[in-house]
Amino acid sequence: MFSAGFRSAFAVPSVGRPLLPLCAACAIAALTTPALAHDAKPTAAKPQGWSYPFACCANYDCREVSQTSISERPEGYVIKDTGEVLAYSDRRIKDSPDGEFHWCAHVAGLDAGKTICLFVPPQSY
Repeated sequence: MFSAGFRSAFAVPSVGRPLLPLCAACAIAALTTPALAHDAKPTAAKPQGWSYPFACCANYDCREVSQTSISERPEGYVIKDTGEVLAYSDRRIKDSPDGEFHWCAHVAGLDAGKTICLFVPPQSY
C-alpha cells in the first residue's frame, strides 16, 4: 500500500514537467515585455516619430488627421467627421509633440467615432 501511494506522488509531477519550462517562459515574457502603444509617423518636428500614450490608444485607435478635419470654435475643438465638440478644458485634449493634429477614437461598438484623445498643436506652431 505504501508503494502505491509512493508511485502516485511521483506520477503527478512528471506529468507537469514538460509544461514547467513553457509556463516559466510565458511568465518571463509577460513580465519583461513593455506595454507598447501605437506609434505616430515621423514628421519634421519629430523625425523618430513618437508613441501615443496607452490610455489613448490600443494599437489602432489613433491617427494623424489634417488640420482641415479639426476646427476651432469658441466652444472648443470640433471634429468635422463626427460633429463632436471638445471644450478647450476637456481632459482628452493633449499637446501634440510633433505639431500635427492626431485623433484617437473608438473604432467599433457603441462608442464608435467617439473621441478618446485629441492631440493638438501648441499655439506656437
